[in-house]
Parts: sequence; C-alpha cells; structure tokens
Amino acid sequence: MINRYLTDLASLFFPETCAGCDTPLVYGEKLICTSCWYHLPFTFAHDQMATSGTGQTASFLHFVGSSRVQRIIHQLKYRNRPEIGTLLGEKYGAVLLETTPFAEAEVIVPVPLHPKKLRKRGYNQSAYFAQGLSRSMQKPTAECLTRHRATQSQTTKTRYERYKNMEAAFRLNDAAVIAGKHVLLVDDVLTTGATLEACAEALLAGGALNVNCVTIAKAL
Repeated sequence: MINRYLTDLASLFFPETCAGCDTPLVYGEKLICTSCWYHLPFTFAHDQMATSGTGQTASFLHFVGSSRVQRIIHQLKYRNRPEIGTLLGEKYGAVLLETTPFAEAEVIVPVPLHPKKLRKRGYNQSAYFAQGLSRSMQKPTAECLTRHRATQSQTTKTRYERYKNMEAAFRLNDAAVIAGKHVLLVDDVLTTGATLEACAEALLAGGALNVNCVTIAKAL
C-alpha cells in the first residue's frame, strides 16, 4: 500500500507517458497504455518469405504512417527508450512459443547496427527486442553478426536497389554459437526483407541449420 502511494505521488509530479499516445500512464500500466494495447494492429499472421534463404518470417504489428505503431517505434529508436523493445519482445515471445517453426529456435540473433550508428544512438533496438523474446521463450541470444559496411538510407530505394545496398554488408564473427542450430533472426521493422536476407545469408554460410525471422512490425 505504501509503495503504491509513493508510486502514485511520484506519477503526479513526474508522470510517465504512453509511448503510443503520450497520455499519462495509470497505476499498473507499463510503457504502453491499455487503450493503445487494445487498438494496436496485430498481424495475427506468419507469412512465408518470398526468398527461400530466410525461411519464414513473423511480425508482431502492422506498421503504417502517423499511427500508434509509428510513434512506438520512433520512441524506441530515437527517444532513448530501449525498454520498449524488451516489452514488445516479452509479449511477442509468448505468442511465438505456441507457433511452429519459431518455437523451435535454439538461439536468437539480433540484426546489428553499424558501429557509427550504434555509438550515436547508444544502443541497438533490435538487441533489446531480442532480450525480451529471450525472456519469454527461454532461448539464449547471440550478437554474433557485425555490420562492417555502412549502407545508404533505404527509404527512397526500389526493392532491387535495397537488396544491392545490403549485399555483403554483414559478417558473422562467431560461427560456433549458431553452427547446426535453428536460428531466430530479429529486427525492428520489415520492409522488403533485404536486411533480413543479407543477415540470413551470412548465418547460413556460417553453418546455421536454418534461419527464421521475427520483427516488431511489418510495413504495409
């Protein structure tokens, strides 16, 4: 009772706001308010990737512009709130545990940032998402990929240009942790799949048994 009183008092003067709608959170809510959770556009689907190298991919949410999901992703990536990624991973991990082939994963690998971008941001949002998945799925994480070549912005590129842009951008620095294993590759937002395919190619070349992919959101 005392702890709740102190929490309520602190929230009165320093209210924590929802990452989706910026309204103050009430007691018991964490990072995202109940209303936003209710209205989030969950995919409820697991889609086959167009390219065979990446196996299957699943996305937690649909990503559309000027939406709750866009605001949540923006808070996660650019407002120093990496804990949002962990929370989303915990929620989605519980779903994936009931879903083949994702439940068969033996190790979870986040898509890496280029070192320059990592220094600027201070954290890799995909690694925090991976941590959340790890907690729910009880699978280890391995940050065994490095992005050794900085890539140009993908925003205005065609599908083919995106694939060429990501070609040979990733390198596996510890093959032992993925050799002969079912790998779950994770990222924040799925657009064309070029980044996931480039990472999957590096993992498969290093001896991974197979690579399935999971993202927080999928662009429509």
